[in-house]
Amino acid sequence: MVANAESATGTGTLGTLLSAVIDALGESVVVLDREGRVAYASEALRPAVEGWREQGISGALLVSELAKLGGRSVRLQLGQAAMGEAVFVPSSDRTLAERERRAIFETLGSTGWRLAAAARCLGISRTTLWRRLKEYGVQKDPP
Repeated sequence: MVANAESATGTGTLGTLLSAVIDALGESVVVLDREGRVAYASEALRPAVEGWREQGISGALLVSELAKLGGRSVRLQLGQAAMGEAVFVPSSDRTLAERERRAIFETLGSTGWRLAAAARCLGISRTTLWRRLKEYGVQKDPP
């Protein structure tokens, strides 16, 4: 189902820059080529897509599974030629505050809960990070 090894990680056919742009959208995206193989899966959907691939789910059945998650399908065409299909799945993080909170906790996890390193990665001051954690009810130790 995955077009090539790089596609599984979100690069390859679409390219790294375009993959970064797609991952920055508020929705997750899976792009299928005209044969129904996955050409790209945004970071949030990659684990699910890989799980479905292992179960032998691909093509129209994959689109059906993504529709159950609230996905909407868009045909990709270049002139009259069908190029494939993209399925957009809404993010579970609806608000900017929810996305900010998720980004903070993911960054803290990846930095071993070192506040200075996490603040640097997020592009905010340690004081701002500390204030946000206080708003979330996090004292000193990770939840």
